[in-house]
Amino acid sequence: MPKEFRYRGHTIEELQAMSMDEFIHLLPSRQRRSLLRGLTPEQRIFLENIRKAKEATAQEENTLVKTHVRDMVVLPEMVDVTVLVHNGKGFTAVEITPQMIGHYLGEFAITNKPVRHGTPGIGASRSSMYVPLK
Repeated sequence: MPKEFRYRGHTIEELQAMSMDEFIHLLPSRQRRSLLRGLTPEQRIFLENIRKAKEATAQEENTLVKTHVRDMVVLPEMVDVTVLVHNGKGFTAVEITPQMIGHYLGEFAITNKPVRHGTPGIGASRSSMYVPLK
């Protein structure tokens, strides 16, 4: 049987029932400071879209929320919603789970692709001149 998720000693139901001010005081300092300074207009619009998506999923519609807001802290009310987060080139689907609470959305949509170096080709550099061809 999987262990029940708890964030700083509180279950997900308790977190969702808390007011925003109570929840903010459970967060680490960087996230707490970010939320205490207030939400940006883009973050407010994103939160409204999340609430609409949750209502739609209650009516058996699967809706995705697209966003460029990578600096939004994951809140308990966002759990179980799929968000398409922009990574600079395209949108990455992120299914928000309880373990993501307190992190930033941008942490889950990586922005760079790992470099995969191939074999040097002809004319690549002076040193690759001596690499034997197959």
